[in-house]
Amino acid sequence: MVRLDDSGDVTKCWLSPDELDRLERTAGRDGWAREVAMQLMGRCGLRASEVTYPGDEHLRWSDDGDVWLFEVRGKNTKGGEPKIRDAWMPEEVADDVHKFSRERGLGASEAWVDASTPTVRRWVTEAAQTLAEEADDERWSEVSSHDLRRSWATYHLVERQVDVRTMMSIGGWSDYSAIEPYLAEPTEKRIGEAMG
Repeated sequence: MVRLDDSGDVTKCWLSPDELDRLERTAGRDGWAREVAMQLMGRCGLRASEVTYPGDEHLRWSDDGDVWLFEVRGKNTKGGEPKIRDAWMPEEVADDVHKFSRERGLGASEAWVDASTPTVRRWVTEAAQTLAEEADDERWSEVSSHDLRRSWATYHLVERQVDVRTMMSIGGWSDYSAIEPYLAEPTEKRIGEAMG
């Protein structure tokens, strides 16, 4: 179930990959663009404000790393002008955005998601609220757009043990103090794997 920490001023939620799948599918009931937006935040680590930037012209296959990378223009955690970075995209998300783009007839320079940042945030809230009602689990109603990025970062840093420098690069964090809050406690499964 959705892990919560409501000990501070802001309730923080962490979704497992399966929970993220459920949120994506639920959002997708109201349109494929919503599902793509959830994937960009929860599978690629984008901030809600970054979701509306990338399109086909920004996505490329890296011959050196054998991975999908895409250009993102986003927040500069040191302040100032937006920063451009290469973000990582899982194969299954790349397949989805290619299909989505083809089906919609999007041009190479058109963004995959054509919506405002508040709209993207609202989509997350609506899908999470639907899940709260369907699952009769109020924890879902606490999920925000930033929780998708938080879940992505924590999963890769803590559960998959991806090195901090790689995560800083693909996630757009300028220094360790900006990424440190994402080093949350491991799940019981990860503890068992590490110590078993």
